[in-house]
Amino acid sequence: MNNCSADKGVRDYLNTYYGILNNMIRKMTGAGLTCSISHNFIVQMLPHHRAAIEMSNNILKYTCDETLCNIAQQIIKEQTESIDNMLSIKCECSEHTNSNRDLCVYQCKMNSILQNMFLKMQCEKSTYNTDCNFLREMIPHHMGAVEMAQNALKFNICPNLNPVLKAIIENQKEGIERMRKLMNTLECER
Repeated sequence: MNNCSADKGVRDYLNTYYGILNNMIRKMTGAGLTCSISHNFIVQMLPHHRAAIEMSNNILKYTCDETLCNIAQQIIKEQTESIDNMLSIKCECSEHTNSNRDLCVYQCKMNSILQNMFLKMQCEKSTYNTDCNFLREMIPHHMGAVEMAQNALKFNICPNLNPVLKAIIENQKEGIERMRKLMNTLECER
């Protein structure tokens, strides 16, 4: 591949990534919140998971690294399952309401987590290595999901949401570890 083709590939990858990121931010911050922490978590996590799937599909167009392909495919599989699980309990969990105080404490922490994640994902260093770009972008995305799930677990939530949150934390932590190892292997700049 010549330099012009490589440059175009990186630009195309990054343009798609920033489109996905901006759409995720818009949908997460514009989600219809109610007096239910369970509902609020679900409606903000759904676009988060959908963005992870789109980001993974994006890197699969550009990477030749087998380990990264496996990571991206695992993300797609886990996030799709999690979306299905959340959609199946959404109506029931939306009826589980919380006090105004709990809602305020939960959402204040959630807003802080989101702003931190959005900032990290927007400001990650971009290089001519799309594999490293993806890893630097997806790690804070996963870290945000872990923090969001841990935050929700501190409150009185719909019982059926508990296993979903625990699976998010476990899967995303494992994914972060795999991505960090691959970053070291690929000698990605930090």
